[in-house]
Amino acid sequence: MDYKADQVLMNVNPPPYRALAENQHSVTTTVITLAETAAPVRDHFLWSIFNFACMNFCCLGFVALIYSVKARDRKVLGDVDGSRHYASTARSFNIAATVLTVLLGVIYIVLKITVLSTAN
Repeated sequence: MDYKADQVLMNVNPPPYRALAENQHSVTTTVITLAETAAPVRDHFLWSIFNFACMNFCCLGFVALIYSVKARDRKVLGDVDGSRHYASTARSFNIAATVLTVLLGVIYIVLKITVLSTAN
């Protein structure tokens, strides 16, 4: 809705400020009650993408990515409890994928060093 400058009413000369008399102590208050805000749900999406791309031990990174997407969808829909559940599951799969991949890498390096040292 557009208004032209001649259609907008503006108070060019506002009324002068009148201070309250000293014997008047009436104050109008407004009470605003805010609902308790829940902490934002972390969906671990970036961690899941990293695990899917780099540390996909037994497809755990892929499963974590699926649960992260489900958590993000629930968060968008406003289902905080469902989002927390899926995010917790995604976090568990991400931890498992990271730990197992790092453990497998360490075992590989130790075996490689052992084989190379015994070959000489």
